Amino acid sequence: MSMELFSIASGSSGNCICAGNDRHHVLIDAGISGKRIETGMNAMDYTTKDMDGILVTHEHADHIAGLGVLMRRYGLPVYATQGTIDAMLSGGKLGKVDEGLFHPIVADQKFTIGTLNIHPIHISHDAADPVAYIIQDQSSGKKVGVITDLGTYDDYIIERISGLSALLLEANHDVNMLQVGPYPYQLKRRILGERGHLSNETSGRLLGKILNDHVVHIFLGHLSAENNYGRLALETVVSEVSFGDNPYKGTDFNITIASRHEVSERIVV
Repeated sequence: MSMELFSIASGSSGNCICAGNDRHHVLIDAGISGKRIETGMNAMDYTTKDMDGILVTHEHADHIAGLGVLMRRYGLPVYATQGTIDAMLSGGKLGKVDEGLFHPIVADQKFTIGTLNIHPIHISHDAADPVAYIIQDQSSGKKVGVITDLGTYDDYIIERISGLSALLLEANHDVNMLQVGPYPYQLKRRILGERGHLSNETSGRLLGKILNDHVVHIFLGHLSAENNYGRLALETVVSEVSFGDNPYKGTDFNITIASRHEVSERIVV
C-alpha cells in the first residue's frame, strides 16, 4: 500500500501532522485547537474520528494544545513515552482526560497500529523524554518521518532516518535573525543549544546526509515566526544540500515549507 503525509499546521505556534496508508492513519502531535484539526482533516476528506491514534513527541504546548479536547471528544488512543505522559498530566494542560487512553512507548522499541509500524527515536530537546517518529507501511515497507524539535543530530539520527520516502524536517530559525532578534538572552541560548531547535543551516546539512534516490518530498517545518521565514529557510536548506558532501543538488528534490496556518499538499509515496 502507498503511504501519505501531510501537515495540518507546523510552526513554533502549533504542530499537527497526519501520516498513514490506505487503511490506517495517525496524527503526530495535536498542538492546535481541536476545531482547526477537524477543519484540516476535512480539507483532506477525513475526520478526526477516522484516526487510529495520536503520537505525541513531547509535552510542550505547541504539540499538545488540542490533545485533551481530542481525547475527550473522540476517545482516541494516545502514544507517548512515560516521561512525556507524566509531564503532560502534571502540567495541567490537558484538562480532565481518561488516563486509560494513554499507551506508554519506549524509544527504539517499535510497535504497530493496525497496518502501520511505528518507530519512535530519541531526540535531543529540553523536554522530559522526547521522541520523533518514523511510520512505515507493513506491506510495502515505505517509510515517512516527522523529525522536529531537536537541537542537534548525530550518527544515531542519521542511521534511523535514512531510507525515508518523505519527511517533515525541522528548519526552525536563521541563526543571524535569532541572534539580533528580540528574544531574551536565555531563550536564545536555549534555542541555539543542543537541546533546542535545528537552524536552517543544520537542517540542510542533516538533509544532505539522508537523501536518497527514493525521496519523493521534503517538508521543512516548525519554522519560527520571529526568527525565520519560508523563502530564507528554503534557500538556505537547498544551498546546504547543493554544496554539501553528497551527490545531490537541493533542486533535485521537491522541498516545500509546511505552513503554520494552512494545510499542506498531500504527499503520496
